[in-house]
Amino acid sequence: MIDLDRETLVKMIDHTELSAHSGEKKIANLCSEARSFGFYAVCINGFYTRYAREQLAGSGVLVCTVAGFPLGAGTTSAKACEAGEAVRNGAAEIDMVINVGALRDKKLDLVRADIRAVVEASRPALVKVILETCYLTDEEIVTGCHLSVEAGAKFVKTSTGFGAFGAFAAHVRLMRQTVGPEIGVKAAGGIRNFKDAWRLILAGASRLGLSASVGVVEGLSLLKFAPAAWLEEEIPCHICPSRFANLDKQPKAVYAYYKKKCLACPHVEKYNMFYE
Repeated sequence: MIDLDRETLVKMIDHTELSAHSGEKKIANLCSEARSFGFYAVCINGFYTRYAREQLAGSGVLVCTVAGFPLGAGTTSAKACEAGEAVRNGAAEIDMVINVGALRDKKLDLVRADIRAVVEASRPALVKVILETCYLTDEEIVTGCHLSVEAGAKFVKTSTGFGAFGAFAAHVRLMRQTVGPEIGVKAAGGIRNFKDAWRLILAGASRLGLSASVGVVEGLSLLKFAPAAWLEEEIPCHICPSRFANLDKQPKAVYAYYKKKCLACPHVEKYNMFYE
């Protein structure tokens, strides 16, 4: 049975709205739901930081704002400026996107300095570093985690939700193993129901970023009515990032990396899901 209560679950959730087309009405509704359910934070674009802070005044719900989102390919000074302004406007946490291209090019000093600049500009707010794992090999994910911790970030995060795919337990588990118990791991992207959330929590996620927050919490409440359905064993290939590798959406080298992993996996003989 699942050892997780509602109060613990809601305090793991960053209730998220990052769509380009979101207006004040949508942000107001996001904040209203966050107040009602007691979510840890709302995660929003910078333009609405001050507005969200006003909507959440007195609630205890924090405002988390993104920086360098969703590509991470802007200049370091632009990211730091964006983060600093968000903190002045009321953000308590900053989710920044790592420079994915520089990480893949092994420009590690540049990546570390980029993160450190945002960390320093964001004080006293804490910084989470979005690795965008769909564009990285496992080795690059590990490197990104190490650089984030070295630069002073307090969390590493899987995804923006705008990449080739979102959070997978395999990546969360790798990130948790890399950063240890003192650094947070945020899973985000593609979390649509309680089963998705629970899988990621079991893998080591200490925070969840999602827009389907209300449904996830209600899923925990419904668990008692059909526990077998929620907890049935899953086909490994259905929850493996290799199955979602896509040559049109990923760098060729990363796509080839996932394809190679799939073909070497012992599950391939039974399920052969890469080609399904």
